[in-house]
Amino acid sequence: MNCPVCNKEVLFSKIFSACYECIKLNRNNILSEIITKHSKIRKEFKLSETIPHGGNTNCKICANNCSMKENEISYCGLRTVKNNKIVILTEGENKAVLDWYFDPLPTNCVAEWVCSGSKQTNKKNLAVFYGSCSFNCLFCQNWHFKTYKPQMFNSISAKTLASYADNKTYCVCFFGGDPSTQMPHSLATAKFLSEKNIKICWETNGSMNKNFLKKAIELSLSSGGCIKFDLKAFDENIHYALCGVSNKQTIENFKFAAEYINKRREPPLLIASSLLIPGYIDEEEIYKIASFIYSLDKSIPYCLLLFYPSFVLNDLSMTSKEQAYRCLKAAKNAGLVNVKLGNIHLLSMDNFLI
Repeated sequence: MNCPVCNKEVLFSKIFSACYECIKLNRNNILSEIITKHSKIRKEFKLSETIPHGGNTNCKICANNCSMKENEISYCGLRTVKNNKIVILTEGENKAVLDWYFDPLPTNCVAEWVCSGSKQTNKKNLAVFYGSCSFNCLFCQNWHFKTYKPQMFNSISAKTLASYADNKTYCVCFFGGDPSTQMPHSLATAKFLSEKNIKICWETNGSMNKNFLKKAIELSLSSGGCIKFDLKAFDENIHYALCGVSNKQTIENFKFAAEYINKRREPPLLIASSLLIPGYIDEEEIYKIASFIYSLDKSIPYCLLLFYPSFVLNDLSMTSKEQAYRCLKAAKNAGLVNVKLGNIHLLSMDNFLI
């Protein structure tokens, strides 16, 4: 089909009504239309349609820095303002919007080929899924968290959550949604777990306040765990289109985390991943991301994840064998020495050999 903006025959999603190049260059002010679509999607889930910026009370938990008026709800849906003070609907360390469960090791961790957990048997991972996010990714595999509301969850303190870990619990991974919007709870939980010699890991979009990130890094570093950043795009316009918000703090936070990697090379402290979205996150974007990672340290592990149609971005095909190899080559051409294709089970074994 032809792109509705530039009329070139190119792959694009109907939700954007524009191709990669047109979004990157913001032709015909297409980003404005796309952000409006993000707002409509969020409205369906009764979430704030845009990041609140009109109030006098600021939340500093994540990069969105919501500035809320009286009774206005934060972008993540977890905070509001009462009497000119922020009310944390999840009560900080004492309550959180989350699910948790145990995964037997080795599990399908993004870092499985470089983390120590992949070598464990008869051990398990404590998986903590936070039901909120600072982004609005239109391809989210776990989009059901958008239906979660604080009142749906009983109080579970960090100490109680940590108490569920037993002598077979090797590691914990905080993910979601994203832990960035509930860092006080996840950091408190991690502290209790580290006292049990459990390895602390995070899987995040990297948009948390830098002070929280520093504490997360220190806990992962000392425990033998890792921090996995999902670098969804490098170009800011593409990131806006895919995720509804800027990626500036994610980029800055990744740089900050990279300053710690020499403190422990094995197992790696910092891991990056990107989802290969047909038409949008292809070799051009992967080369930019990989070049950025290379500028910090060429040995940082980078996992390229194969796309499966989900949520709103469901009119695109799965990542093809050809796209996967193009992106793998692009990442290596950027100079990275530790790149892997992840979740290759999404490709048939008849068409894919690695």
